[in-house]
Amino acid sequence: MSLQRKLMPIKARYNELSSLMSEGSLAGDKFVQLSREYAELTPIVEVLEAYESALKEMEDLEALKSDPEMAKMAEEEYYALKEKIPALEEKIKIALIPKDAADARSAILEIRAGTGGQEAALFAADLFNMYRGYASLQGWKMEVVEMSESDLGGYKEIIAELNGAGVFGQLKFESGVHRVQRVPVTEAGGRVHTSAATVAVLPEAEDVDVNIDDKDLRIDVFRAQGAGGQHVNKTESAVRITHLPTNIVVSMQDEKSQHKNKDKAMKILRTRLYDAQRQKLDSERSANRRSQVGSGDRSERIRTYNYSQGRVSDHRINLTLYNLPEIMKGEALGEVISELTAHDQAERLAELDA
Repeated sequence: MSLQRKLMPIKARYNELSSLMSEGSLAGDKFVQLSREYAELTPIVEVLEAYESALKEMEDLEALKSDPEMAKMAEEEYYALKEKIPALEEKIKIALIPKDAADARSAILEIRAGTGGQEAALFAADLFNMYRGYASLQGWKMEVVEMSESDLGGYKEIIAELNGAGVFGQLKFESGVHRVQRVPVTEAGGRVHTSAATVAVLPEAEDVDVNIDDKDLRIDVFRAQGAGGQHVNKTESAVRITHLPTNIVVSMQDEKSQHKNKDKAMKILRTRLYDAQRQKLDSERSANRRSQVGSGDRSERIRTYNYSQGRVSDHRINLTLYNLPEIMKGEALGEVISELTAHDQAERLAELDA
């Protein structure tokens, strides 16, 4: 089947969406849904139209090649266009790769210390600073939503909101277990220890994505607590929300206002429920397939940071870089992200060709 024939249904759907949206009779949620679909199809249709235009022009030039006066010029233009066709076909194939609808969204970043005690908490802080540095370079806005500090200044857990265009698409392959090999500050004998922290990157949910029924929620309020469990205020401003059907629990105590804590907790809950829905759909779609860049499963070890060798290794794509200081500042994290994205694109392109 030719690319044009394969894309005919897509072009027809694009034209149908264009007509539906121009009518102005769609309800709010429906309009948002169709607008997203239209935006996803637009780059595919644009490349297809450029491809069709090139083929039509070649056809016209082919006819001109029989004209003695126009033959030389027509032939030159014909072969110039012919050289562009493979590149346009490749663009179409790349545009046809199924897109993750959440790629364009902002994201919630969750980092938790794993095995390794205080050193794991310090490493969690290092990872957070790495992402903060990278976010700054991308022009994203980062806001800490919740954090639990360790005694040495690390993080047992930290949750942050990253706002910007395409945040989730860039960071989605960061989910998993990150391992560090280095001499901890608490190690007097100079021995290298291995510790770990877990990273979860979740696409931020919108109100239209998840319908939460009030009767499915249990909301508890309590006094915010500081280090060692002592109460840090006299009012019950902290909020714990339990989603009864899934048993997902979100606690929030960073704000002094109970109302603000509840709003933040609901935002995190909505995002986790949306992520759970997405993971369920993904597992159903790819029951017999597992991408080499990983499933994003938080139990999966994805990367090792070896300080003595200045090395960062991503185990999913056998990538090793020797610029650990720059990566930990966020300055060179883009190199890792680019390799992961390119690998994923190549895998999907191979599937499409097959």
